Amino acid sequence: MPLFTLDNSLWFPPLSEADEEGLLAIGGDLSIDRLLIAYKHGIFPWFDGPVPLWWSPDPRFVLFPENLKVSKSMEQVFKKGEYRFSVNTAFDQVIANCKNQKRDGQDGTWITPELEQSFNELHGLGFAVSAETWLDGQLVGGLYGIKMGKVFFGESMFAKSSNASKFAFIHFVQLLKEEGVELIDCQVYTAHLESLGAQMIGRDDFAQRLTKLI
Repeated sequence: MPLFTLDNSLWFPPLSEADEEGLLAIGGDLSIDRLLIAYKHGIFPWFDGPVPLWWSPDPRFVLFPENLKVSKSMEQVFKKGEYRFSVNTAFDQVIANCKNQKRDGQDGTWITPELEQSFNELHGLGFAVSAETWLDGQLVGGLYGIKMGKVFFGESMFAKSSNASKFAFIHFVQLLKEEGVELIDCQVYTAHLESLGAQMIGRDDFAQRLTKLI
């Protein structure tokens, strides 16, 4: 299957043209308009080199807020009251920490300086949001992503303290549910998010839900 190369026009090929791993296109830029079009249609950038790679995997890993699972151990974390939760108070710090988070099996990060700058701009425009966990006044965990309509597209999370990212995630999902969000995009499978209730759905199903919810 040929790989589509993007130029300066704000266009993406149909999702069905993605290869078996979900790679849909290469190239283009990380402009605000292109990013918003991409996410609206179920496409996201994920790369660690000089040229953007655009993905739309099948199946898609998602969380329906009503299916959120809170373990007994996390219930105990909440009861202790050591952590404090906030939203959109430290977006630039959250994405910077996500960029620098050491991850098993990864030598580098897909959050390039250009991508970081674009997401900070998206935050200024109200599209990109963050959720934070604080301990004794220090930022110890959090996550960020894009909110469009009734969908939240999760991008990355980090933790410097035990369960700090889960703390932010659970609180944020509960908040999103209250705000009417019906679908949280987790992109690709992780056991961490599966334990919190995420599941696989088909790409066509995912795309149809985006059309309805955004």
